[in-house]
Amino acid sequence: MAKITVDRPHNLGIEAARGKAEKLAERLAREYDVRYQWKGDTLEFKRSGADGRIEVSEDRVHLQLNLGLLLSVMSGKIKSEIEEVLDKELSA
Repeated sequence: MAKITVDRPHNLGIEAARGKAEKLAERLAREYDVRYQWKGDTLEFKRSGADGRIEVSEDRVHLQLNLGLLLSVMSGKIKSEIEEVLDKELSA
């Protein structure tokens, strides 16, 4: 099992950052059959072989992703893609 953690600062404010997280979750749901729900300012998501959460605050986004055995072999690629998407979305 692999664990991916990504922490990024932002200056969007909490509402805009939540909107970006929601957009990302919708994309994951469409492309990878991910189920998600908000619990306060934390977006929790799950699919077969992976689960995690995105915690959104006024100036920071913290993502934690747990990968099952089969997806663990791709953890480096998955982390790179997550970082790329977060960097792009949070700078906009």
